[in-house]
Amino acid sequence: MKNNLLKLAVFGVLGLTAWASHAQTWPTQSIKIIVPFTAGTGMDTIARAVAPKLSDKLGQPVIVQNMAGASGNIGADVVAKANPDGYTVLMGANTMLMASQLYKNVPFNPTKDFAAVSLAAWGTLMMVSNPKTGIKTVNDLVSQAKAKPGYINFGSPGIGTPHHMAMELFKAKTNLFMLHVPYRGTAGYTQDILSGEIMVGFLPVHIAQGFVSAGKLNALAVGSPKRHPVAPNVATFGEMGIKDIEVDLWYAFFAPSKTAAPVVNRLNSEISAIIKQPEVFDLLKRAGMDASASTTDELTQLVNKDYPRWGEVIRRNGITAE
Repeated sequence: MKNNLLKLAVFGVLGLTAWASHAQTWPTQSIKIIVPFTAGTGMDTIARAVAPKLSDKLGQPVIVQNMAGASGNIGADVVAKANPDGYTVLMGANTMLMASQLYKNVPFNPTKDFAAVSLAAWGTLMMVSNPKTGIKTVNDLVSQAKAKPGYINFGSPGIGTPHHMAMELFKAKTNLFMLHVPYRGTAGYTQDILSGEIMVGFLPVHIAQGFVSAGKLNALAVGSPKRHPVAPNVATFGEMGIKDIEVDLWYAFFAPSKTAAPVVNRLNSEISAIIKQPEVFDLLKRAGMDASASTTDELTQLVNKDYPRWGEVIRRNGITAE
């Protein structure tokens, strides 16, 4: 028995020594950032802004690889199963917390299979309506929807997208029944809400405010804890007395779980510094995102809070994706 315990102790010491040695010499080869969506998306923009600067700081090539499919689940699963050596990183978002619960038999758990590295940016959503509806306020929407259950329709770029999930959360908090019209992407959805085919929906605040200013859409509320500087006159749901509707998109970097803490901390330090650079801030702002770094603990807490919240919305409404 003593010999077995001694062997375990020796193996443990050797493992810790190897782990510490790896962390001290890392990185010695190229690093790959997996973007689980196509080029041109918000995640891709962030990854390609960070990659060359991270390469300069670490002295190794940093390669961005797009691996789209299943609403981001395919690329995320690749990172979840990657060797936790710090050479494979995920450019993720809160959509991962939704998509992993929308599909059946997803082979990873975002709360257990990733090590949080750092937040990168936020994207605020604004609820809007077409002026033809006569809906000028959230109270107007609630009144019409309660008077004619199922009459009000809302659109989204697809089932399980943040736009869709934001409205499902709003419906749950206000006990409304509205008809969901899912599209395949943002172009058709945006076109139809502008034409009036779609009555209400969510759009990124930077896009929505341009249409609001032009009189093409009505601004109802922003889904963030505070008002957004792009639309300072648009109130939050909380200010209207509708609590717990915080539906901002967030983007963040993750490593596989069990990645050595010193490696994760180094990634956090370097990426956080890059995100705070004025040129990166400006680039992301032009893409409709607000740059924002975090500690690893802050990101972990955000994941652990959001995962069950969106899971409850998905299960309550029976939402699935194939």
